[in-house]
Amino acid sequence: MSEIFDLSKFNEYREGNRLEVKRASDNLPNEIWPTYSAFANTAGGCIILGVKEKADKTWVTTGLKNVRKLRKDFFDNLHNKNKVNVALVRDEDVAEYKINGHEILVIKVPKADREIKPVYIRNDIWNETYRRDGEGDYRCSREAVLEMLRDQTERSPDMKILENKEISALNHESIRSYRIRYNYSHDGHPWTKKSDEEFLVQIGAASDETSDHRIHPTAAGLLMFGTYPVIMREFPNFFLDYYEKIDPTLRWTDRVAAHDGEWSGNLYDFYSTVYPKLASILKKPFRLNGIYRIDDTPVHVAVREAMANCIANADYFLPECVKIEKFSDRIVLTNPGSIIIGKKQMLRGGKSRPRNKVILNMLNYIGIGERAGSGVPSIYTTWEQEGFDAPTVEELSGRDGVIATVVTLPLVPKSQNQGSENAETSGNIGDEVFSGKNSVRPDDLLGRPERPEKRPERPKISSEYTQNSSEHSENSNTNNLEDMGNRCAAILQELKENPKISRPMLMEKLNLTERQVKTAIEHIKKSGKARYSGARRGGSWIVNE
Repeated sequence: MSEIFDLSKFNEYREGNRLEVKRASDNLPNEIWPTYSAFANTAGGCIILGVKEKADKTWVTTGLKNVRKLRKDFFDNLHNKNKVNVALVRDEDVAEYKINGHEILVIKVPKADREIKPVYIRNDIWNETYRRDGEGDYRCSREAVLEMLRDQTERSPDMKILENKEISALNHESIRSYRIRYNYSHDGHPWTKKSDEEFLVQIGAASDETSDHRIHPTAAGLLMFGTYPVIMREFPNFFLDYYEKIDPTLRWTDRVAAHDGEWSGNLYDFYSTVYPKLASILKKPFRLNGIYRIDDTPVHVAVREAMANCIANADYFLPECVKIEKFSDRIVLTNPGSIIIGKKQMLRGGKSRPRNKVILNMLNYIGIGERAGSGVPSIYTTWEQEGFDAPTVEELSGRDGVIATVVTLPLVPKSQNQGSENAETSGNIGDEVFSGKNSVRPDDLLGRPERPEKRPERPKISSEYTQNSSEHSENSNTNNLEDMGNRCAAILQELKENPKISRPMLMEKLNLTERQVKTAIEHIKKSGKARYSGARRGGSWIVNE
């Protein structure tokens, strides 16, 4: 109990996300049970009987007339199924103290394991389930209760077989692109020879264990390879959003939204499009091993890990979206849903319990993400080694329960922020972070996605490879031209091996920026070494030997 309540600090304490005082004299107060439910469903906490909160938020003891009677009454009610569905408190979790001449009773309520949540009272799971938010206990919405119920089972929700959907509901181009990446890293593997339907069954994107004995997509397959309108019919709250906010004078300088109609709107294509945009602001030297880039730095690996965690741990039933934001000094990743194993265990590492196991597996198959439970600690280790400010992980809580996990990856050296002070958290004791009265409300940070608007016109940038530029020295021009030659050679080799390769795939495989790929392709086309034939989305490259 000492990690939550220490008698020597009594006069310093204030009510918060893990501390609650209640004035009790002869009888056990009824309002103790919503607090019990709230603490159990959130981060745990202590209920202190015989104390009241003054107007200035300080505490004063009022005392208990018969502390032993109240203790017995508490345990009698705790084991009454008509009062509460789960008895979490043990005898050693309850302690009696004497302070200022008054007796008080301190009850430590543990955080409930996900397998037994939700903890509710009065036999009413839908109306009497509570979560803690700052100093208050709030009824959970139906969506928050359903989230806890989904998290109970070892079968993740993305394993569900969608017998009302056909394989044709999946996007063929997304599957083809995924298989190219899979084949590239699994040369000679038996799955590379299978048909698309058989391959999808093997990776968990489809199943033949159906009532009609035909192959149908799983929820994971639809989320990874479907199209936005079809996904929305199964997951009405599904949405993916990426913002680039580099120029403070503009609302955003680049955006990728699931509903803009320019792409499929599925998880795989979202990752394939967004990761190269994030990688473009990460520092990397230009080094080649033959024709391939070898500068995939630990920071790049960590960002991919963070994206995999964001996508695989999102609860796609909740009314919030997966949102990734790129700023000049940080990357922010937001996913709907709480951290299943808790923030403390997630940061400690050693356990992997993703919300969507199949989706994480599919990402792992193409080299994205870490399954052994060391992924998040490795991100912190990488940031420490790079000298950046430490990443932050927060669970933003609304009055209907935890609705979002937000991970911030600062790209600023520690020395630049040494003078900054941490925000006060007088009542929020422990490892979990939940919003209090001074916190940013979820509606301010999350919200529903905005409707598409015209993209801001980007400033025209002259080619970095112009030989006649007076701003570059002769040596600079020579180095630029040499780099351009290497890039073109690397891209030509990729076009030869995979004539249908996309620009985002080139960006990721060769660790090049969007601009570098575009410039190199223009050089290749002008030189006559390759040309593009066919429709924009269905054509292919022809390399002239």
